[in-house]
Amino acid sequence: MRSTVMTIIVALILSSVAALCGPTNIIIHRQQQEALATQEDTSEPTSAACGQVVEGFIELNSDLDCSGDGLIVGADDTTIRLNGHTITGPGPDSSKVGVSVGNQDGVRIEGPGTIEQFQAGILASGAEGTVISGMNLRDNQIAVFSTGTEGLQAMQNDLAHNSIGMASHSSNSLELTENLMTSNVLTGISLVATDNSLISKNDIREGENGIFIDAESNDNRIESNKAQRNRVDLNNANGLATNINQNGFSDNNCETSNPSGLCTS
Repeated sequence: MRSTVMTIIVALILSSVAALCGPTNIIIHRQQQEALATQEDTSEPTSAACGQVVEGFIELNSDLDCSGDGLIVGADDTTIRLNGHTITGPGPDSSKVGVSVGNQDGVRIEGPGTIEQFQAGILASGAEGTVISGMNLRDNQIAVFSTGTEGLQAMQNDLAHNSIGMASHSSNSLELTENLMTSNVLTGISLVATDNSLISKNDIREGENGIFIDAESNDNRIESNKAQRNRVDLNNANGLATNINQNGFSDNNCETSNPSGLCTS
């Protein structure tokens, strides 16, 4: 049963990579970026509508109820502040994204605010230095999805009732800290082919797996997390010895792990 669940987790991540990063989406995003190329830059906060390519300083002044994608980041150093509002999508079984960050560096997505009912609440693809803080992400297939990124930080977010809370594929140097993850069906945090990352001081509850790391993810540090009431609180590649992929587990408050011995209490 647990091996089957792990297969589903990895398959979901890989299928989402293909669905969300396909050539059609890239072409659409480029066309939208070109349409905005002649617009005047401004440092004043502006609002946005569903499906809009945004740059600079964006601050929502109302909820967005989107039948397609939410917001698409079109430039480096963009800040999106939800200002207490909600971005709602067409459902977790769609191929739509709440906030999409593709190859743009230094992007910040800030709460308070909620992103719900998307295949990926926040997708960072090929980006460097993305920061996600103070957000509520719920009822998505994957709340936060990092693929091919460097240095993404997610801190003090509340992720609930997603299939997967945070998923990473082929990324490096993530920092996932002080997040609350509750009732995410398959797993709170999943790393696939992801290296040199820090998972620390998260509270992860009531999922199939609290933290899952696959055999191709190396040199990650899993420290001082509270992972409880999951079927498996900490899972290193279905029981792979941690000295094989050099993942370090320390001071984690949990009850069950695979392999055994990863919990301190």
